[in-house]
Amino acid sequence: MITALIFDMDGVLFDTELFYFKRRQKFLHEQGIDISHLAPKDFIGGNVKQTWQLVLGEDYKKWDICELEQAYMAYKLANPAPYQDLIMTDVKSVINDLKVKGYRLALASSSAMVDIERALKESKLQHAFEFILSGEDFPESKPNPAIYEAAVAQLDLEKSEVLVIEDSQKGIEAGKRAGLKVIALKDERFGVDQSQADEMIEKLDQVFDFLK
Repeated sequence: MITALIFDMDGVLFDTELFYFKRRQKFLHEQGIDISHLAPKDFIGGNVKQTWQLVLGEDYKKWDICELEQAYMAYKLANPAPYQDLIMTDVKSVINDLKVKGYRLALASSSAMVDIERALKESKLQHAFEFILSGEDFPESKPNPAIYEAAVAQLDLEKSEVLVIEDSQKGIEAGKRAGLKVIALKDERFGVDQSQADEMIEKLDQVFDFLK
């Protein structure tokens, strides 16, 4: 019986992926770095630390990655996502209904904690989750299962009692490698491979069909 749900953030609670891609593209263009060979799906589900090899390719060793990452962090802070405008339409009602029904809720996102906290505060969801985990707090981010294993340990539940809600290939793989059931919010724009998910939903409120 499911008693707790662990949510990913970007692409599940907030429609941020395209904004993130365009912001990253603009920053890199200002650094003289072209990513026209990449698409939004290449970044979905990962964190900034995972992207530099992908972005820089053969030029990776020519750059001071620490300096580049710090510059990007500053750029993000100066150009924050408008989370209050990007929240999925049914998120608040679904979260509220789940809490009313007594389900325990946690958040496990690859995003930096500063971004997670900003998103939840701006959308007035800062008290929605029992706890929040950020991928930056783990040596490896998704698809490594560590973040979901840590979430289950903190919930102190059997894995059979926990349901993961994801959208990205990396996130789905992380949940499955942690031994959890994973429901994917269907991607219809970016061509994300969601084939590892146990089930698919088209809208977040359909999660209740799996909790009966």
